[in-house]
Amino acid sequence: MLYLSIDMFRIGDTILSEDIALSKFACNVSKCKGACCVVGESGAPVSKNEIPALKKAYKKLKEELRPEAIDTVEKKGLIRGNNKDGYEISCVNERECVFVDYTDEGVAECVIQRAYFRNRFSWEKPISCHLYPLRLKKITGMEYANFEYIPDMCSAGCEKGENSGIYLSEFLKPALIRRYGEDWYIEFEEACNKLRNGSD
Repeated sequence: MLYLSIDMFRIGDTILSEDIALSKFACNVSKCKGACCVVGESGAPVSKNEIPALKKAYKKLKEELRPEAIDTVEKKGLIRGNNKDGYEISCVNERECVFVDYTDEGVAECVIQRAYFRNRFSWEKPISCHLYPLRLKKITGMEYANFEYIPDMCSAGCEKGENSGIYLSEFLKPALIRRYGEDWYIEFEEACNKLRNGSD
């Protein structure tokens, strides 16, 4: 579900909630334990053009997945959905993503991203995961971006952001550039600074 705040601003063809510019946030996985990969009513949303990369990741990294994840994929498929309703990654027991593995500390870790950081896979992860806690939704040709604040998942990140002085928009810079490009991000950053300074 997309929750839209009252105050919005526009960059290109994207409408964004102002809390994206005004909120401070930085992931703190040592506290949240990677909850965004586990908690939720459905799997991570993915676009149709991301499905080939996910299938390639499953084939290449299958031996690193948990047995219950492989069983889920074999029985239900890697991807669920259709063109009309959208696509999402399958989850184990309607909880954690099938690409989740757990560290010795009990932190949910994305197997794809782990392989990417170790230069073993060329694609980092779905853009919806990279952008989280932002959620995107297309409505009549426009894309809406909203800060999906869920206390159980986001409170530790908000606390770390406040303590370190990192804005959500800054934390998500690599993901936003990946999604929209450098020029878009420069315009977005200028708009964020104006909002923080109380300018029109």
